[in-house]
Amino acid sequence: MNKLMDFGKKAMFYVRVLSGYEERRIRSQRLQLEKRIIEAERRKAEIRKIPEQLILSEVRQMVEEMQAVNKQLEETETAINEYFKPVDKQAEMIVEMQLKEEEKTMKQMMHTMKVQAFEKEMEKNANLKIDETKQETTDKAEAGGLR
Repeated sequence: MNKLMDFGKKAMFYVRVLSGYEERRIRSQRLQLEKRIIEAERRKAEIRKIPEQLILSEVRQMVEEMQAVNKQLEETETAINEYFKPVDKQAEMIVEMQLKEEEKTMKQMMHTMKVQAFEKEMEKNANLKIDETKQETTDKAEAGGLR
């Protein structure tokens, strides 16, 4: 009976091969395997991209955080500038007052120096006149004594 069953199985196989059924079944299985392979390769490529995507997302997140910090710094700087505006105005006024005082002091010093220079010049001229009169007197005395 086993032989009869084996013969029947072989006969059915030949019928399926001759009718093309077995060939279609093999092609169908091959196509399914190819689809699975393509899908597996696509998934493999996606999995390879995941670390890159993670890195890129982390970089984007870091850039966003840095931009937020920069914005916060700019806002803080603006607030500090606004806070110190009155102080800057007062400092500017103080500096202007000091400059005016220094200018006034310099003018006084220049005036004093001119007065001193004029006095020295006058003293020098006076000394020259005294020397000239002494010289003339000594010359006259010598001239009078020689006679």
